[in-house]
Amino acid sequence: MVTTKENPLGFPELAEYDEIELTPRDSNILQAIQEEGLTVFAFDGLKRLLGVHQEMLSRILDRLEDEGLLEKVSEGYRLTVRGSQQVPRPLSSTQPRIPIVQSLLPHDIDVQRIIAGLKGRWFGSLRWLGYSQNEEGLVLKWITEEDSIQIDAKFTENYLSIDAKAGEEKDISQAVKASHQLMGHISRLYGGPRRGRNMLTPVAFFPDISFA
Repeated sequence: MVTTKENPLGFPELAEYDEIELTPRDSNILQAIQEEGLTVFAFDGLKRLLGVHQEMLSRILDRLEDEGLLEKVSEGYRLTVRGSQQVPRPLSSTQPRIPIVQSLLPHDIDVQRIIAGLKGRWFGSLRWLGYSQNEEGLVLKWITEEDSIQIDAKFTENYLSIDAKAGEEKDISQAVKASHQLMGHISRLYGGPRRGRNMLTPVAFFPDISFA
């Protein structure tokens, strides 16, 4: 329920929300969404990210939606303003990001068309998680089906970086393979007769990563 207060002149002040009692599971879901900075996320992606049973996650999301903390949109779910106020942000991630590829994009491609061809899509072992967007750029996020390794592709003007988030027990080589698989799909979205083999201009790779 939303309540408002009036100031001495009789004008309504900023709306206030009634407090909501969140369960620890509710809070964990909201924290995960905020930690990833997810603007929009998919049910299956969040399930893999958290390792939560789908029936339990469905109940939690339904409850958060009923409370006005989440809302369904055409691309999945997103946090409401009220939901973003429930948990302090940002939280520090326990999994460091591993840079896999940093690359310039061809100056004559339509980056928005590339992004539209990637949003919500599954590629091989990569399952769609969602995306985050801010003044720095757009980050598209996937989770690998078996290893739950997260792959993030950040687009900033004509620049692309692909990072991985994997626990210490994970095989980093799987993250590298998934990242290059994603890069291959990005390259195939370029199209056009002028583009041949060198569709990406690498800025930096990271050969010192141990794949043991």
